[in-house]
Amino acid sequence: MLQFKESFFYQFFKLAGPFWSSEDKTAIRINTFLLVFLTIVQMALAVYITKWNADVFDALEQHSMSGILKQVGVLILIFIASMTVTTMHLIVKRRILIGWRLWLTEKVIGKWMNNGRHYQITFMAKNNHDNPDGRIAEDIRIATEDAIALGHSLFYSLLLLISFTQILWKLSGTVTLNLGLFSMTVNGYLVWISMLYAAVASMLGWWTSRPLTSATNVRQSEEANYRYGLIKAQENSQSIALIHGEENEQKRFNRSFQGIIDTYRLQTNAWKQIQMFSSGYSIATMGLPLLVAAPRYILGAISLGTLMQSVQAFQQMVSALSWPVNNMPGIAGWRASVERVLGLVKALDDLDYDISCLNSHQICSKKWDKSLIHFANVSIGSLEGETVSATINTDIKPGEHVLIAGQSSTAAKLFQAIAGLWPWGTGQIAVPENERLFFMSPRPYLPTGRLDEAICYPKPASAFKRADVEKLLKRMELKDLINQLDRAESWEKLLSREQQQRLGMVRVLLYRPKWLFIQEALDSLTPEGEEHMLRLLAKEFPDMAIISITNQPAAASFHQRKIKL
Repeated sequence: MLQFKESFFYQFFKLAGPFWSSEDKTAIRINTFLLVFLTIVQMALAVYITKWNADVFDALEQHSMSGILKQVGVLILIFIASMTVTTMHLIVKRRILIGWRLWLTEKVIGKWMNNGRHYQITFMAKNNHDNPDGRIAEDIRIATEDAIALGHSLFYSLLLLISFTQILWKLSGTVTLNLGLFSMTVNGYLVWISMLYAAVASMLGWWTSRPLTSATNVRQSEEANYRYGLIKAQENSQSIALIHGEENEQKRFNRSFQGIIDTYRLQTNAWKQIQMFSSGYSIATMGLPLLVAAPRYILGAISLGTLMQSVQAFQQMVSALSWPVNNMPGIAGWRASVERVLGLVKALDDLDYDISCLNSHQICSKKWDKSLIHFANVSIGSLEGETVSATINTDIKPGEHVLIAGQSSTAAKLFQAIAGLWPWGTGQIAVPENERLFFMSPRPYLPTGRLDEAICYPKPASAFKRADVEKLLKRMELKDLINQLDRAESWEKLLSREQQQRLGMVRVLLYRPKWLFIQEALDSLTPEGEEHMLRLLAKEFPDMAIISITNQPAAASFHQRKIKL
């Protein structure tokens, strides 16, 4: 068990710890120092408040009005200092929080959105990396925010423990216990009672909260799955509406939410144990110090102020010692989120190794300095390791028009292998290093936003002349979209498939690639229209290699040769 915890914390700090050595390390370390300093000031104020409390009760016991008025003045100073320190502490802490979250988010997104890993990871067994959107957006937030909150409270508790142990030891004095046959002198008896009480409470608290970590982790996964289903339905709302699939979707949502209900019950049972313990623990903590300190006051050994100061010191010390108990639910939620982030990062690291050229059972895609695409003993494999294509040994030269014949799904995997996205199979593919490869999918990706930005994606609209974009829209018979270039919409929902594919042609003509891969990206056009587009590309870019997947016989005749899978 201890080894597992050390491994967990090691993984977390290996992933998130380099934030303090990042590019802005000077500002980060200054803010961290300020946070530590302000925490020490907060602790000093807490110590001084117990002294003020003792002075107030002593003044009351002595019926001293001047003493009360003096303590009113001191209280005003404590009030101003507390507000100032608390406000500054909040500002500094939140500055660190958002900085750490931003840094870790950029780091994980950088791994996820690197060289198609966000696509390839969808083919891995979904055991600990499902719903990466939720892990990045929500779990990273919890992992960083709760780490700061828990770390701060732990540090504050350690300061309280050091300070109030000394105070409580001094206030406890010396008591003699008469045990019949012998008597025993005990120094600092309140300290020993508080330690014993906190130790017993910590063990009971740990035992009652164990089920919460696993229940929280499962619930977060179910919540993410439910949210993903809703998002997917929203993205495909038109298709669902056209075939009247609403009833089916509602049933799917209900089944998914049932998983949340089941995990909610598990979490409720875990919380029930914690709440039963916490409620009893809070009552005992309130009454126990008064009861154990009262005999010395009754015997006249201490004043009323000293009694109340002893009670407060006892409560502060028990609170510090009980940090694990008080924060067990927060630790459970934080750990569940950290494990979800670590699961995604580990899956991405495992993926990097699995698809690397070090693995002989993978297709190795590399770049070279020749203006040539070279296939050496390439065969496409399935995820299960089965070979699904013939072996390819050939070259594709600039200006060639090549048809990929065979099953469309296998041909699509060959395109993905060329792009370095489908490593499953064998052989080597070499592509030109300094020449752009452009892939046209059946539907071009049109991000939500301005139409001109969607057309020019992934470059900004400013990378191209507006006049060139308008000219190409007219050429592709889309002149009605010219007046909508500045309009922001969800274009993939608003435009027809044919309009989207024509916009894909606009994008190709803007980017002017030397290597073009067309995956049934013109199939919404008439056979003559598709052939016309291909010949337009050949005329416009005679040195462009066009590699196509198509089922149109007219378009097939355009190609000079075919690679049969």
